Amino acid sequence: MSKRGSTLVPSSNAVLSFERVSLPRLVSISMRPHQWVKNLFVFAPVLFGGKLTDIAALGSASLAFCTFCLLSSSLYMVNDCVDAREDRSHPEKRNRPISSGSLTVTAALVASLFLVATGMLLALFVGGSFAIIAAAYYVLILAYCVLLKRIAILDCIVIASGFVLRVVGGAVAINVMPTHWLIVCAFLLALFLAFSKRRQELLILSASATQHRSVLGRYSIAYLEQVNVILIGASIVSYALYTVAQETVERFGTDTLIYGTVFVIYGMFRYLLLINDPKKGGNPSTVLVSDKPLLAALLAWGMYNSAIIYRMHFATIYTSLFG
Repeated sequence: MSKRGSTLVPSSNAVLSFERVSLPRLVSISMRPHQWVKNLFVFAPVLFGGKLTDIAALGSASLAFCTFCLLSSSLYMVNDCVDAREDRSHPEKRNRPISSGSLTVTAALVASLFLVATGMLLALFVGGSFAIIAAAYYVLILAYCVLLKRIAILDCIVIASGFVLRVVGGAVAINVMPTHWLIVCAFLLALFLAFSKRRQELLILSASATQHRSVLGRYSIAYLEQVNVILIGASIVSYALYTVAQETVERFGTDTLIYGTVFVIYGMFRYLLLINDPKKGGNPSTVLVSDKPLLAALLAWGMYNSAIIYRMHFATIYTSLFG
């Protein structure tokens, strides 16, 4: 690996070098801030709990979001330390600071401890109940990093459970009770994304898949495709049922949320299309922010739901402004 100015130039072994990169920069890269988009799940209770116009609730949810960003970044660094040897056989992960040897395991673990300590202090500031949820999330994903990711099926269930804890944490932070349907929807969607990622890893790594992640030896492309078909159907149906559930209709005074299901269907089918391309779909976070049609569907879904849920609030504002 050579450098021309500040530009990284790959060498024949295609492993990036970070020789002139500062320690803080190496740590920030290992924190994977591009993955923080996953923590936006904490805002789901804000939208569906009718708190989107509540400044205090938005502030609490934002602090909850920051907490999960710190905790998840700490866990990413722990995971990279645990998987450093296996990551060297991965075409992309081999270039991470820890697996490439540019950031030592000791330095990474110290940074990880600082992040989790800061995150838990912030969680306590949000509230004791939220701190318990945050701690449960950290312990669960830490167990995944060390052991559970080696157990087929359970590995994906744990990942999905982490997303559910984000939703529950967001709800606790703003003092609302998430509906069972919302939790089920979040779990099924996250489970779909987790199994989709396993499928993509098998496609990219093929024969060397088990060298990178031993659990991949228990999966097959055919099996993962069958699971994805089941999960995508279950996700869409569960969301549709949530929108017309008696509790939902009574809370929002309408059953028109059901029509927003079209955006959910398009978004999931769009992602299903993308994961059939070996060059895409491996990282849900990257796909979400890079695929314009998928991002447009997400924004349209959010705008439609906001218009329905907050229509009375918008009507009040309109009346106050224009009489």
